Amino acid sequence: MPRSSPVPIAILALALGSFGIGTTEFVIMGMLPQVGGDLGVDVATAGQYVSSYAIGVVVGAPLLTAATVRLPRRWTLVGLLGLFVVGNLLSALAPGHLALLATRFLTGLPHGAFFGVAVLVAASLVGPHRRGRAMATVLLGLSVANVVGVPSGTYIAQQFGWRWTFGAIALIGLAAMTVVAAFAPRQDPAAASTGSIRAELGAFARPQVLLTLAVVVFGLGGLFASYSYVAPMLTAVTGLADSTVPWVLVLVGIGMTAGSLVGGRLADLSTLGTLAAGLALVVAVLLGLAVFLASAPAAIALLFLLGFASLGMGPAIQMRVIDHAGGAPTIVSAGVQSAFNMANTIGAWLGGAVIAAGAGLRAPNVVGAALALTGLLFLAGSAVLEIRERRTTAARVAAGGQQPVPVG
Repeated sequence: MPRSSPVPIAILALALGSFGIGTTEFVIMGMLPQVGGDLGVDVATAGQYVSSYAIGVVVGAPLLTAATVRLPRRWTLVGLLGLFVVGNLLSALAPGHLALLATRFLTGLPHGAFFGVAVLVAASLVGPHRRGRAMATVLLGLSVANVVGVPSGTYIAQQFGWRWTFGAIALIGLAAMTVVAAFAPRQDPAAASTGSIRAELGAFARPQVLLTLAVVVFGLGGLFASYSYVAPMLTAVTGLADSTVPWVLVLVGIGMTAGSLVGGRLADLSTLGTLAAGLALVVAVLLGLAVFLASAPAAIALLFLLGFASLGMGPAIQMRVIDHAGGAPTIVSAGVQSAFNMANTIGAWLGGAVIAAGAGLRAPNVVGAALALTGLLFLAGSAVLEIRERRTTAARVAAGGQQPVPVG
């Protein structure tokens, strides 16, 4: 992506949008004590604000993507960001627990559709061997959100109140709308999709797509079982002060940034290898947290690695489903975000359940490791299927048949 090309500007505009969305998704995890205390609910119940947002993503990703699949992508992105702004403003004004659950659900609706369209646009603007890095640049907004947005939002919540945090995020969304409208491509790339809703939905019937989505649900579900409760774990078990938590989140965000940059390059080499390494790292880190959470240096180092692994897998996941979507990538690309937030929902719920059952704040890490290991088993199944597909296709090619299937 040479500097003289307009492509980097367009992709960076999309990254700003992902920064705003990433901030509102993750900031709630750092301010659960403030929100729960103000609305009169305990930490386990406050974890439902994580889940309600995630459910919004799961519902909104396929529905909004299907509704907008024939619309110009530039204005689709702007409209989705507009809905995001409205959701954050309503969250800032929520009068109670149920109202905030509803507004978090609303805010989550455009999330999956935005990322599903944004990564496709980014990938279409570069050569085939740089798609992973282009997608990683869009996803970089998520990691920067964790370096800058989440700690800043947590600090604002601690000093001025959590409602001010949601108001500030709404302003970020307005800025993102403006920049995306100005710099996103004015014309959709040719041959980006079949344009058929039936073909788009049919991509979900492909075994490799389903296996990759299962990897996301279980593998990243393990991550969220732990990370959803990072603030109470650090204060109640590790013994850190509330004022220190934002700085730990900065380090986690730096890990995410490094993971996104490295993961994009690795995905261009092998999506399977990138995912296998990432999931193995998640399992190891979560088991380490279960044992060493009381040690501040160990806990902080392990959380950094957890951040690295989480976004390091992002480009590989997106590339894998797109490559196996059979020319109908739009809705299935958004479906990755649905799967990601099903992982968020399941992980946060299971983590809260074991806390509520009295197992303690270390327990979510054990549950998370089990979930991530399950994701690794689904990935192994995907690898076996891919080997069989490659052998079958190679035999057909040798006999003068079709072209090889995508490989990871």
